[in-house]
Amino acid sequence: MLKTGVIGTGHLGKIHLKCLRQLPGQFDLCGFFDADPETARQVTEAFDLQAFDSYQALLDAVDVVDIVTPTTTHFDLAKMAIERGKHVFIEKPVTQTPEEAQALIALAKKHGVVAQVGHVERFNPAMLAVRHLTLNPMFVEAHRLANFNPRGTDVPVVLDLMIHDIDIVLSLVKSPVKTISASGVAVVSDTPDIANARIEFENGCVANLTASRISMKQMRKVRLFQKDAYLGLDFLEKNAQVLRMSAYDGGEIPSNAFELETPNGSKVISMEMPPAEPVNAILEELKSLAVSILEGKPPVVSLEEGYEALRVAWAVMGQIEERLLNER
Repeated sequence: MLKTGVIGTGHLGKIHLKCLRQLPGQFDLCGFFDADPETARQVTEAFDLQAFDSYQALLDAVDVVDIVTPTTTHFDLAKMAIERGKHVFIEKPVTQTPEEAQALIALAKKHGVVAQVGHVERFNPAMLAVRHLTLNPMFVEAHRLANFNPRGTDVPVVLDLMIHDIDIVLSLVKSPVKTISASGVAVVSDTPDIANARIEFENGCVANLTASRISMKQMRKVRLFQKDAYLGLDFLEKNAQVLRMSAYDGGEIPSNAFELETPNGSKVISMEMPPAEPVNAILEELKSLAVSILEGKPPVVSLEEGYEALRVAWAVMGQIEERLLNER
């Protein structure tokens, strides 16, 4: 069993505490550290859990540290943990800059620790429902829209929301990024609140990503188009839809399909909704962390993948900034 501590017990940190307590066979939750004394007092009372006086004291007592703090603190906290030989879970984005992420990659290799990044949508039931399928998307469209929440305006919408879909796309498109173009607008905060990015890959795939934190409705959808198939992933409703096209052989058409005449002959369009188990995505990603540490398996979301998502996100933000400067 892995002795574990949490650093940062805000809204998301409290969820991590609850999830870790649901995995007693894998994690022994020893306590937490929060820099705010009042928050620490409240969490101690609510969870009946030890509050360590310092991050260093927590590190001395654990094998694994779960970092759920503002992005600006990720690098220093993770660096300290890794240098002490502790395994780490780091919420997304992995660090504030790609250079910091590269430094953590080198440190983790040097000290032989497991490090996983919290790109939680990899564990969304919609994503898990299609993981058994052979995916080779050539066009991707993603929309991630959220109602305004002042809690997230300290970072650009690209790092707050779009980076989720950047990570999903990079995990599905097995090809290097070729070009990126992007635009964005700051409406209610000092950084862009709505952004759009077009990412072209060397294999010809194109991904069109839109993120907004000033929408009247919420949406978290990714649509994948590939040869003879369409997949719709709804991360908010936690389900997936698959449409496939195949040649019609003259036999009976199933109830979940229909015939379509095309220039290349009759085709059959079949529709299905792969079973999506109602799992807790944060619980699942923490389970996977334990498996990686205890069984020596690669983490589902490695530091390298966290770095790549961050690198692309920074390129998107760079394109937005360049466009805004040219418009002034």
